[in-house]
Amino acid sequence: MASKMASCIFCKIVKGDIPCFKLFESEKTLAFLDINPLSRGHALVIPKYHGEKLTDIPDDSLVELLPVAKKLALATGATEYNILQNNGRGAHQEVDHVHVHMIPKPNPEEGLGIRWPQQKTDMDTLKALYEEIKSKM
Repeated sequence: MASKMASCIFCKIVKGDIPCFKLFESEKTLAFLDINPLSRGHALVIPKYHGEKLTDIPDDSLVELLPVAKKLALATGATEYNILQNNGRGAHQEVDHVHVHMIPKPNPEEGLGIRWPQQKTDMDTLKALYEEIKSKM
């Protein structure tokens, strides 16, 4: 874990080894402008605790992520925006440290583009899935 943290760009930003355009900081959370923005105001909110995926982060280190993303949306004046959090390469995660994107969507050309490949299902299949997931909650 220590070696992953040592090479993690977001951990280096948290420590101050790499500069950022810091928008918010608390004991457990840091928010800054994305250096490869999809639109004006695209920002990242990260827990200071290092973990690759959402399931690697303790709950108490996650509690500020959405409230800070909300503050960023308000501060940028974005009326349409996406809040995005990816886990794993197949899910488009590029940096192996949990982060939430707040991406303003000012027009069709800027911001996040999404495909929504709906899958066919039926009530019996959904009921079985519901029972499986519910039993593990």
